Amino acid sequence: MILSINKPPSSICLIRLSAIGDVCHVVPVIYSIRKAWPETKITWVIGKTEYELMKGLEGVEFIILDKSEGLKSYYQINKNLKNRSFDILLNMHPTLRANLVSLFIRSKYKIGFDKARSKDFHYLFCNYHIPARKRQHVVDGFFEFPKAIGVDEVTPFWNMPLSEKNNKFVDKYIDRSGLNVIISPCTGQKAFNYRNWPVERYAELIKFLSINYKANIIITGGKTVLEFNAAKKIIDLSKVDAINLIGQTSLKELLALIKASSFIVCSDSGPAHMATTVGIKVIGLYASSNPYRTGPYNCQDLAVNKYPEAVKNNLNKSIKDIRWGRRIRDPYAMDLIPVNEVENKIREIIET
Repeated sequence: MILSINKPPSSICLIRLSAIGDVCHVVPVIYSIRKAWPETKITWVIGKTEYELMKGLEGVEFIILDKSEGLKSYYQINKNLKNRSFDILLNMHPTLRANLVSLFIRSKYKIGFDKARSKDFHYLFCNYHIPARKRQHVVDGFFEFPKAIGVDEVTPFWNMPLSEKNNKFVDKYIDRSGLNVIISPCTGQKAFNYRNWPVERYAELIKFLSINYKANIIITGGKTVLEFNAAKKIIDLSKVDAINLIGQTSLKELLALIKASSFIVCSDSGPAHMATTVGIKVIGLYASSNPYRTGPYNCQDLAVNKYPEAVKNNLNKSIKDIRWGRRIRDPYAMDLIPVNEVENKIREIIET
């Protein structure tokens, strides 16, 4: 479906509330639209946490939904948008929360996902839909939105804003003359979300980096008990003097830190996609999720991909026989990733 638009729209509203990786995927959509229609005003309805990473993005007005405030936040969004209308709404978030937000946005064209990718009755909240596509990366799926409104040229381009203060933050931790490796060992804590590689293997890996490359190791993560414990155990087991920044960085500071690093090692999580936005190589660890759908967009060749084996072990099927992007809910799936294969990817980056 392509809208018949005779002239560039004066305004576009976009909904993508979360998560960190997905809002990173939205950035090239915005730049593609701005390149095609530089005079079009873009408004983005976004989650509070995700805004902290995206604030300062050139040419974008943000409206923030703070889900912690419950109904009050929806009331505030309605108040902010009450006397406004947009030429086009791109509802790029098929969830109930985003669907409710869309009710407050006045637009003749409300474009959402096709039925196959629709959740929580998302399809019914939109009057136009992007075409169904098979086996796409999330970024390529998002690119269907600008294409649907007549933006033919889409480019995976990111230009993330960082302040001088953000960039100076890294000076305390980065060795400018050596190899700097970010280790982000934990993913979001959701039920049956088995995407974390065993901490014992991270310990082996940073020992390898320290002994063979004298690497400056920086461990990053959020302010959760799981992450604090994981970092402590990794350092204790490895006996490597790694820098532990768990719970000590804002999203902007983390982005600046990643940008200043040599590469990052992590599983299917936000930092993998943050690294993509600043052009840093990612060694992605994948078994419970499909890297060809959710992996680092520009570094799929560096992923250690055991997803096919996990699918075979748990479902006795091949990837082509299951729903694209299906998660493997097996707490031992990530055990399929051996340390030596991750070490080989590190050699590939450093020695070639």
